[in-house]
Formats: sequence, structure tokens, C-alpha cells
Amino acid sequence: MILTPYAEMEFFARILVAALCGAFIGYERNNRLKEAGIRTHLIVALAAALIMVVSKYGFGDVTTHPGIALDPSRIAAQIVTGVGFLGAGMIFVRNQNISGLTTAAGVWATAGIGMAVGAGLYFLGIGVSLLIIAAQMMLHRNFAWLHFPMTEQISLEMDTVGDGVSSIREKLLSHEIHILSLKARHLDNGRMALDIFVKVPKEYNRTQLMSLLSDNPHIKSLDL
Repeated sequence: MILTPYAEMEFFARILVAALCGAFIGYERNNRLKEAGIRTHLIVALAAALIMVVSKYGFGDVTTHPGIALDPSRIAAQIVTGVGFLGAGMIFVRNQNISGLTTAAGVWATAGIGMAVGAGLYFLGIGVSLLIIAAQMMLHRNFAWLHFPMTEQISLEMDTVGDGVSSIREKLLSHEIHILSLKARHLDNGRMALDIFVKVPKEYNRTQLMSLLSDNPHIKSLDL
């Protein structure tokens, strides 16, 4: 394939469309104060489209030589590997809670959109971009018609005098907070350490949960 100025302008248009798709996805993520925002998604989509164009059209001048055959998907396949490493760096585990998973998946999907647009599949790339943005907005947990129970980990130290564990259990159940698991161990200072995993209603946040337990005289330290 001989690249003409018109063809290169069309390739540049593909890269521009891919960058816009990535920017719109990143705008939604940026509004929710996520790790990856407009710039990250824009660059991922732009680079994926560029690599796709190079992989598909960049070696047309050498394929005319006898005995030379190229696999146009070889370079494009490395996009998935590269974005996989990028996405893995966005995922963190804190106190048994996973954060960054949706953002990492969004970056991975943005690379796929860039590949689609770079290959000339405009409708497919733009359509998937709109689907991702709609899904992020409609399925966010703050929507009133969605009621996703949340799981929290409570780590605390308490004295062993009295029946403190039962009082904690009764206090949680009275507020419709269900205990999923409870691990206890004795400490050298004579106290007991508890790791409690609970399922809390949607309207609860960590501040309310801490206030609920902070007035218990048996609890000496509390961490959420």
C-alpha cells in the first residue's frame, strides 16, 4: 500500500477520534476523582490507535519485496500486554477493600476503543465509548435505585473484662449491620484484638460506623 498525503490525513483523523473517545471516558473518571483521568485515557486511546495504524499500514513498502511476509497483528497485539501492566499499577488493596479496579478496566477498554478506531471501525469505537460512559453513570452506587451492600473491616482492641464481644455484636445487629466473619486473638498486654468483617447498609459510611462503636467502654482502639 502506497501512503498518500490523503491517506495519512485519514489515519490522523482516526487517531483524533480515538483521542476524543478516550478524553470523554476520562472526563467521567476525573469527575469521580479516580486515579486515571482525562490525560491518561486520552493518551492510552491515542497511542493505541497510532500503534494500530502503524501495525496495519506502516510496512506496506516492504511487503512488495519477494519473499517477505508480515503479520499485521503482531505489533497491535502488544497493546494489550502494555496496557495490562499499566492497569495493574492502578489496583490497590487497603484493609481488604479493592480500589482502582474499575479505573483499570476502563483504561484497558479505552485501549480497545483506540485499536478499533485505529483500524477504521469508527462506529464500533464510538458506540462502545458511549456504552462505557452510560454504564459508569447509571451503575454508580450513588444512584438511589441501586442498593449495593458494602463490606467493611473493623480492627479493634478491647479489654477482656465483661462480655464486650456480645455487646458489640448486639450493637451492630440492632443497626442492621451483619457480621460476616470475626477473628479474635489475645495480645501480650492482656487485651484482645478483633478483626470483624461486616456488611453495612448503603446509607452508612465509615464515620457513622466509627461513631456507633466509639462509645463502647470495652473498646480501647478502633480502626476502619
